[in-house]
Amino acid sequence: MKRAVPVVVLSIAGLVPVWRYEPSAGAPASTAAPATAPSASASSGTSSGASPGTVVKGTTIRTDKGPVQVQVTFDGDRITAVRMLQQPNHPQTTAAVPKLVAETLKAQSADIDTVSGATITSGAYKESLQAAIDVRG
Repeated sequence: MKRAVPVVVLSIAGLVPVWRYEPSAGAPASTAAPATAPSASASSGTSSGASPGTVVKGTTIRTDKGPVQVQVTFDGDRITAVRMLQQPNHPQTTAAVPKLVAETLKAQSADIDTVSGATITSGAYKESLQAAIDVRG
């Protein structure tokens, strides 16, 4: 009887985190299945004096964590900006995006390292980025 009370209390204490667990938001879908085709649109810049460039949207990649889509701005053959149009609402993704963008601007290609802890998002980012680069030519 002395053991029964601690066993019950510890069992309940161990189950509380399981009951409170909430999976990350995002519709489960097949990993890396493109939902839309990449699109390109010429941009003449903004009235605020930004340099002209070509803006290209990458393919939307569906992952277990949620959709990933990038928008790449080119100035000639050079990548000048990368923006996430869609990304999973997940802490690892939020932390990984600045690293992925910085690596992209440094490498000027989709041949970048995967961010530890955000492997799925990194793979989808690279795939969407490569699709945008392919559209640009």
